[in-house]
Amino acid sequence: MTRTDGKVVVITGASSGIGEATALHLAENGARVVLGARRVDRLSDLADRIRKAGGEAVATRTDVTRREDVSALVELARDRFGQLDVLVSNAGDGTISPLDDLRVDEWDRMVDVNIKGVLHGIGAALPVFRAQGAGHFVTIASTSAFRIVPTMAVYAGTKHAVRAICEGLRQEAGDSLRVTTVSPGPIDTGFAEASSNPAVREQVTRMRDQIAIPPDAVARAIGFAIEQPAGIDVSEIVVRPTAQS
Repeated sequence: MTRTDGKVVVITGASSGIGEATALHLAENGARVVLGARRVDRLSDLADRIRKAGGEAVATRTDVTRREDVSALVELARDRFGQLDVLVSNAGDGTISPLDDLRVDEWDRMVDVNIKGVLHGIGAALPVFRAQGAGHFVTIASTSAFRIVPTMAVYAGTKHAVRAICEGLRQEAGDSLRVTTVSPGPIDTGFAEASSNPAVREQVTRMRDQIAIPPDAVARAIGFAIEQPAGIDVSEIVVRPTAQS
């Protein structure tokens, strides 16, 4: 029995990477997970794996750029389990490229997913948490929220915004809601494949192969924050490879 046991946790971007690892880790520790992502086949497979292992999981297609999708995901948690304890806003877009590429559509997509997606989660879950008198926002940012490098200007801008929004939310939350921002460094996921610039893809893939750490490292950090007693708010966690500069 852990403090995660029985908690109802919604996870966006749950079909792969950090979201998938978090779902598996929390379910193993007794959480009831509600999974959202766009890739329904992978999402359904993950929910089946959790249930076969003895856990509780439900899933539905969720595009975080659609406010109604995120609201429906929160309502699914309440309809199925009667409550919502934690919202893990993990869905993200990392179509990084030099600004000179002028990939404006990709910039728009990053703003829509990385910033508006987080706001849609806050908009859906905050009234529920207020009504319950308890709740926990866990939001995935990035070490790009602290350090800007070439090709990541727009992506870093979105992650700076996420960190600022979450800090503002924490300050407004009062003594009954918790707010945690988790900022990963290079993680062994499909992040590199997202870029449509071949040179950037090669560069990020090379870095991933050299120093990236497994998604489970981030999942365990999320679990640590959730497991704390109600009066303790782990407000910020940075998880990076030891080798990251």
